[in-house]
Amino acid sequence: MSAPGSGPGPSPRPSPADAPRDAPPARAPVFSLGDLSVHFGGRPALSGVSLDIPRGRIVALIGPSGCGKTTLLRALNRMNELIPGARTTGSVRFDGAELYRPETDPVEVRRRVGMVFQEAALFPGSVFDNVAFGPRASGFRGDLHALAEEVLTAAGMWADLGQDPDVPAASLSAGQRQRVCIARALAVRPQVLLLDEPTSALDATATARIESLVHSLLPRLTVVLATNDLRLAARSSSVTAYVDRGELVEYGPTETLFTNPSDERTESYLTGRVR
Repeated sequence: MSAPGSGPGPSPRPSPADAPRDAPPARAPVFSLGDLSVHFGGRPALSGVSLDIPRGRIVALIGPSGCGKTTLLRALNRMNELIPGARTTGSVRFDGAELYRPETDPVEVRRRVGMVFQEAALFPGSVFDNVAFGPRASGFRGDLHALAEEVLTAAGMWADLGQDPDVPAASLSAGQRQRVCIARALAVRPQVLLLDEPTSALDATATARIESLVHSLLPRLTVVLATNDLRLAARSSSVTAYVDRGELVEYGPTETLFTNPSDERTESYLTGRVR
């Protein structure tokens, strides 16, 4: 299915003939995927996915467990290639450049396209040690303490820590650990943040804080989240992709997809009917 434009919404986008002559050009998508397929040891995990991801928006990936959401997410920063036997074909263009060219540095890709995993795995040591890890590894020469305060404040953790980043990471709650993981990802100044089931282990209060945090990152960041929480996807995202059995079934403005899906498979999933 074709991808939405860079300004998704429930109303159709006007044709160029309808647009004012002085209208600014549409912003180019941050990602453009063309016929993307991923195999693990010969087994297909994604098949022929083509879509554009608009810049400065929240895009949700929904679908049954094992459908390929996480594989699609990981394809956006070349994490799949860390899995033995993985093979990626097709095109992933990031900021107009092919992501899978041999000369592309995957470490730099993963700096610009940060990822927070489903399980909030923190390093041993303090919160500061966690947040400072990435900048130190990338040769950051500035004030690490000021940077830690900035990203922990952005993640809503500075006050929780009593303005003391030396708090042991192991002492934090599940929701706090997840927000520190997000702060750690933000510390290397990514353009895109990938979130894999960011609220799966959290209570309603912690989920609301993560949701608020994600919205606060816009529009300077693009956020792509994979989730089984349909309410989170409906509340948070501008655009939603429904993935099933490795295939992109439907992709479009979230409000339209949730209220008037064009594919009966999407409707069956959203209503909980077994096909």
